[in-house]
Amino acid sequence: MTWMKPCLAGAMTLLLAFSAAAATVEVGGVKLEDQIDMRGSKLVLNGAGVRYKAVFKVYTAGLYLGKKAGTPEEVLAVTGPKRLQITMLREIDSNELGKLFTRGVQDNAPKTEMSKLIPGLIKMGQIFSDQKKLVAGDVFMIDWVPGTGTVITVKGVPQGEPFKEPEFFNALMRIWLGPVPADWKLKDALLGKPA
Repeated sequence: MTWMKPCLAGAMTLLLAFSAAAATVEVGGVKLEDQIDMRGSKLVLNGAGVRYKAVFKVYTAGLYLGKKAGTPEEVLAVTGPKRLQITMLREIDSNELGKLFTRGVQDNAPKTEMSKLIPGLIKMGQIFSDQKKLVAGDVFMIDWVPGTGTVITVKGVPQGEPFKEPEFFNALMRIWLGPVPADWKLKDALLGKPA
């Protein structure tokens, strides 16, 4: 019977480790894993929040990084893979969403980078235009994959060729983390600041 104690302790340790690895956070009714595996790299949920337009919930966003970051500069400086995961909370014309993202980049990107970003913005606008609409529950992800570039995945399907330039990923992140963010409360939430 003395052999049962170490076995039981081992089983409990495994169970605790498994439950810790599979923990989720609920934000705006959307469950987000607190850790994900992205192409062999472990990423942690840096922060998550809801994007509001007037009083309406539009989407839930979660930012995943290799290590926690508390400022926009730290987020952009973190090396390795990164992901912004967006889950729609209402139906939206995806062409309109693409236009809003383009405007968000224009509002937040350094003017010196804008000419380099135009081809990527046109391509991104086409990606969203091709979707027609996004409905509640649809997920899209903006991933930075070192050596590959920015990969946009909509409803589980990677869209077109990756955007090679790191400036493009950073410009997209500034939509939410820049000086004129889409939503100030969401910016703070993605940076892990308490509400």
